[in-house]
Amino acid sequence: MHRLIPLSLTLATLATMGCIRPDGAKKTLPGKELFAACASCHGDTGVGEATIAAPNIAGLPAWYVESQLVKYRSGIRGAHPEDLEGLRMRPMSRQMMDEGEVKAVAAYVASLTPVKSAPSLKDADAAAGAGAYAVCLACHGDKGQGNQALNAPPLVGQYDWYLVNQLKKFKGGVRGANPLDVTGGQMRPMSMTLADEQAMKNVVAHISTFSR
Repeated sequence: MHRLIPLSLTLATLATMGCIRPDGAKKTLPGKELFAACASCHGDTGVGEATIAAPNIAGLPAWYVESQLVKYRSGIRGAHPEDLEGLRMRPMSRQMMDEGEVKAVAAYVASLTPVKSAPSLKDADAAAGAGAYAVCLACHGDKGQGNQALNAPPLVGQYDWYLVNQLKKFKGGVRGANPLDVTGGQMRPMSMTLADEQAMKNVVAHISTFSR
């Protein structure tokens, strides 16, 4: 599907690419300038990069981006030793010096033009996944549009491999197991309604049929 490069190599590469915030920068920076660090993985337009498992974040709601950055910064998300992508995100999130910078980055991400990711799963059955999506529908909406009132992010447009990986993490306790992660904890039992990886692929294939 895609390959992950070792975490240590990833962090070393990011540092040499100028992703680590320079020492001594004390004033609050605007979102676009702060996003330069994110762009090394997520791209200038926020569409992500499969080879390093960076998701498509372009146009995600500011409230969701902010909530995830707060989780990364506090260790609620991304602290599990098996969450390689999360471990990579934690130091990146901490480049933001305060709540104002977190909000600025979140607002900038939300301003980026959403792009629908192309399907990549080869052995998934979208029709079979339609029934399983009934469990997801209550929070994420009939078209994967999400619901802020329920803290449910939009799913439409996201890479299918990323959604499958997150379902695996939720089911395996790599994500959402921290008692402080209330919204993640809500996803864990939902992920457990999917019997196996094939069921996950099927429901994600159904999500991929939604129009953005």
